Amino acid sequence: MAEPYRLGFVRRLLNAAVRLGVLTGLAPRRFSLLTVRGRTSGRLHSTPVIVLTQGADRWLVAPYGERAWVKNARAAGEVTLSRGRHRETLTVEEVGPTMAAQILKQYLRDTPITRRFFAVTPDAPLGDFVREAPQHPVFRLGKRQ
Repeated sequence: MAEPYRLGFVRRLLNAAVRLGVLTGLAPRRFSLLTVRGRTSGRLHSTPVIVLTQGADRWLVAPYGERAWVKNARAAGEVTLSRGRHRETLTVEEVGPTMAAQILKQYLRDTPITRRFFAVTPDAPLGDFVREAPQHPVFRLGKRQ
């Protein structure tokens, strides 16, 4: 059974440390700061994320489920990723469970710290990830036209 995500004091402290690492370029390369416009407030909100690369494609995974950034990204259709001084605005396209399953399997294998929030293990068959996919939205990142 997956553990529910709670944004407590320790998690806020870790997020602040990762944010600082991303902004200074000291965090591992797969970390970025995601900024998206709020769907109701219109204000910009930022959160540290891990960008998964698979071939030429880049992906955002919501390991903690339907968080505010997920809802905002869906509504906006685009996000800005920052790392150090580099910023890029990209489109986001949410993918279905079959495509998401492959990405989730790789994400879980590459990111052990989030495993407790999944009801599957990295070595589970792909069919289990298809069933898990609705709990963890996956977005393909694309170049803005």
